[in-house]
Amino acid sequence: MLHYTRCLIFCGLSLATAAASADPGNISDRYARDPQQKVDEAYSKKIAEYTTATMFNSALTNYLPASATVPTPAKVLGDVAGAPNMLPYTKDIYRYFRLLADSSPRVKVFSIGKSEEGREMIAVAIADEALLADLKDNDARLAQLADPRTIGMDDTKASALVAKTTPVYYITGTIHSTETGAPTALMELAYRLAVDDAPYIKGIRSRVITLITPVVEPDGRDRMVDLYNWHRAHLGENYPHLLYWGHYVAHDNNRDAMGMTLNLTRNVMTTYVGWHAQVLHDLHESVPFLYDNTVGDGPYNAWVDPILTSEWQQLGWDNVQQMTQFGMPGVFTHGDFDTWSPGYLMFIAAMHNGISRLYETFGNHGADTEERILSPDEYSRTWYRQNPPLAKVTWSQRNNNNYEQTALLSTLNYFADNGKQFLQNFYRKSKRSIEKPANGGPAAYVLSAEDAHLGAQAELLRILQLQHVEIQRAGSAFTAQVIAPPEKKDDKKTDDKTIEAKDKSADAVKDTKPKMIARNFAAGSYIVRMDQPYSRIADALLDRQYWAPEDAQKHPYDDTGWSMGDQFGTEVVRVTDNGILNVAAQAVTGTINAPGGVHGEGAMYVIDNHADIALITLRYAFKGADITVAEKAFDTDGRHFNAGALFVRGASGKAFADKLVELGLDAYATNAAPDVATHHLSAPRIALMHTWLDTQTEGWWRMALDKLKVPYSYINTQTVAREDDLRRKYDVILFGPVGVDNSQLIVDGLPMWGNAMPWKTTPLTPNMGNIDSTDDIRPGLGGAGVAHLRKFIEQGGLFVTSSDSAKFAIDMGLAPGVFVASAKDLRVVGSVLGAEIVDAASPVAFGYSKNFALYSPNGMAFSVSNLVTGDDGLANAKDYKRPTGRGGPSEVDTVQSRGDSEIPALPSAKPWQALPLNAQQQRNNPFAIPASLRPKTIVRFGDADDLLISGLLQGGGALAQRAAVVDARLGRGHTLLFANNPIWRGETIGSYALVFNAMLNFDHLDATESAK
Repeated sequence: MLHYTRCLIFCGLSLATAAASADPGNISDRYARDPQQKVDEAYSKKIAEYTTATMFNSALTNYLPASATVPTPAKVLGDVAGAPNMLPYTKDIYRYFRLLADSSPRVKVFSIGKSEEGREMIAVAIADEALLADLKDNDARLAQLADPRTIGMDDTKASALVAKTTPVYYITGTIHSTETGAPTALMELAYRLAVDDAPYIKGIRSRVITLITPVVEPDGRDRMVDLYNWHRAHLGENYPHLLYWGHYVAHDNNRDAMGMTLNLTRNVMTTYVGWHAQVLHDLHESVPFLYDNTVGDGPYNAWVDPILTSEWQQLGWDNVQQMTQFGMPGVFTHGDFDTWSPGYLMFIAAMHNGISRLYETFGNHGADTEERILSPDEYSRTWYRQNPPLAKVTWSQRNNNNYEQTALLSTLNYFADNGKQFLQNFYRKSKRSIEKPANGGPAAYVLSAEDAHLGAQAELLRILQLQHVEIQRAGSAFTAQVIAPPEKKDDKKTDDKTIEAKDKSADAVKDTKPKMIARNFAAGSYIVRMDQPYSRIADALLDRQYWAPEDAQKHPYDDTGWSMGDQFGTEVVRVTDNGILNVAAQAVTGTINAPGGVHGEGAMYVIDNHADIALITLRYAFKGADITVAEKAFDTDGRHFNAGALFVRGASGKAFADKLVELGLDAYATNAAPDVATHHLSAPRIALMHTWLDTQTEGWWRMALDKLKVPYSYINTQTVAREDDLRRKYDVILFGPVGVDNSQLIVDGLPMWGNAMPWKTTPLTPNMGNIDSTDDIRPGLGGAGVAHLRKFIEQGGLFVTSSDSAKFAIDMGLAPGVFVASAKDLRVVGSVLGAEIVDAASPVAFGYSKNFALYSPNGMAFSVSNLVTGDDGLANAKDYKRPTGRGGPSEVDTVQSRGDSEIPALPSAKPWQALPLNAQQQRNNPFAIPASLRPKTIVRFGDADDLLISGLLQGGGALAQRAAVVDARLGRGHTLLFANNPIWRGETIGSYALVFNAMLNFDHLDATESAK
């Protein structure tokens, strides 16, 4: 019934919207060519030749108009767009667009920034010459619609602006480098828009400014072309999959629209917002034959305007109907992509009052023409896919280009026909964003000037600035009404409480208002007001998320929680009282930094530790300085300092002071060293190890080190297999998540049958091998590599692991006494969970409050034991079931005719602890770990009632209080295991310092014993 109702709604909507765009005649008349315009017969013949069946083309793209002055893509490509066995490099793509601009007054090319490796990104504007001449004035009008405050929120003025304003439709291609077809499709699309005189295209040109970025990830594009060229030169041989799509990350470059870490995201954001565009339409390739996931599936993001969700339906279903009328199979719009996360590139538009769109067409990961065999779920007929793809098909890149262009041309035509409506909606969404405090709220978010983690706070505020969010700063102290925090639990009772969570969902529908209290904020506190055009992205990032376990969507497409304040470890206060809008505050215009500098004069400086990520930058910036670290909290000169505070000698002067200002760190001069235990703070020699299986997730770790200017060697598992003495070179080896659940794959690598698969720089592959290289990606770590890692740790090294690499360490015997905890019926999908420090004396925990948040991708946790074989089978109080006998269930049985004998108490342990061993269990037991080598839990997950902060959590009792971060000992060294991923997408700044603390204190991780 649900599907039937949904179909009535969607199908009815599609019919209505299609009718609104349709001409009286049939579809052939609607998209008829100009009979007076010549056709490029040779080019058109090639289109037909490279299209594998007529059903895979349309009247929009089965020909190319001729021009005596404007070159076709063949001028640069040497063949038509979408030709087989050929992929162009970015320089050739850009050369063509510049040729187009040089030869047509309807095309302009703009440089919009550089990639991490210095490659250019461009945006190409296509419209009538008069519209391009009017770009500046048109943008001024769009800017007023984007910020209705500039016209006094006056609907009449807005309507007048709409009447004389042209909308901007922004199309982006090839963010995912293995999805190779979009650049050539966009080259040919641009030519058609510039040259074709078909009435419908003239209508597009005169009523829409089409903006195109043909390659979003130029670094990965050029590597993919290299890889494809190697394949063409070695036909019949296996070839590597693309390892480095971008300089840092692969598929995840389309998850960066929250953290804004990548150049491509920043460049597209600046372009989209700078042009005040109405649509951001991103082209992908993974689904047959065209999935317009503009409509997608639920749940929809909770912060988008309802106008947008209706626009998704309107555009998506019209697109399906138009292409179905062309007779092109396999086009649909409803699917399993939930539109929840705002991390996708296209969602820049959704969060900035525009329209986000995305196509998935069918690509072959190159330009080969191949027979493709689909799975039943891809070719089955469903209520939303009545004309499904063929089960078996010969597919070409030209087919793909036909689908991409036909869909874009039909949607641009529809957008042109309804452009004024979409401009009105753009204005209304912008206005409603400004009216947010009065219509649903909240009024603002406040970030206190008295926050303990001002460095993390500044990091978060800088992300909001990159999102073009307005931020204000209070000039004086103020008071605001805020929701009262929950009552604190009795810590003594917490340990004994049941770890099963109480279901609180019913609290949401109680007829009660939350208790409010007055809270004082100091001068200098930041206020993010919601009465601004881009309030939605601020609200979405700063608020918390809840994904109901019973939601009909059982397979979330990406992370379900991301509350940035929690993940950054800085407090964000949501204020619903509109009185906050009356607080006197000034707009922040420059880049926000935490306060920092030198205070006073003395023989040494003390820098407090608040888990600041800048501390590791400071340590390496002054490698020659004598820096020690306090093992306990202390007071000096009237100030309190946390355990982990730094004592700096041998660094002073302007360079030191300037660096502190840059990093947002305060150094307090003193002449007398406080009476507190200290140890030397190293500037360790770091290696970051990767596999040749995947370089996706470790890329976020590499980026963090680079941005914080931490020197390191980038090594691979084959290097480790060859290096017998790793300890001679390195003090710390980082091994971030790999993306494989099978530890043996890391050891074995890829199967060795077939040919070698090189990844290196050669004349044929000039763009490969610049990050790392090998003659053959197939060999893995091998037994020798595992042995070398063991030797490294035993000789005093630190091996840092996370998520699946932590499982690898456990499986390989590099973390004695640590096990992956089993958790039946647990569901966690990229959630933010509560955590608690249980070993505050450990250097890993320096600077942290007792309770904080961790990002968990999948709910992984550890159990620890004093036995290398684990605690299974050991008698313990929790599992004890008394036998049948006298007395009640809590009494002890009595043996008749015998005096009572002493019954030893059974041991008990919390979920994050190891069971204590009795004398019998330790006697002559080679599996018993010596006390000095037993694993320590440093961080555990929170209690069940406090475990979920944001996202999806089901069956949380199985995860509550389990070990999250464990320090395992092996010989003289340590293996540090994270069940979570502490360095992820630039969104988990609050957990970075757990890694950095361990690195800097690698040779004093046992300081916990002396500190206690």
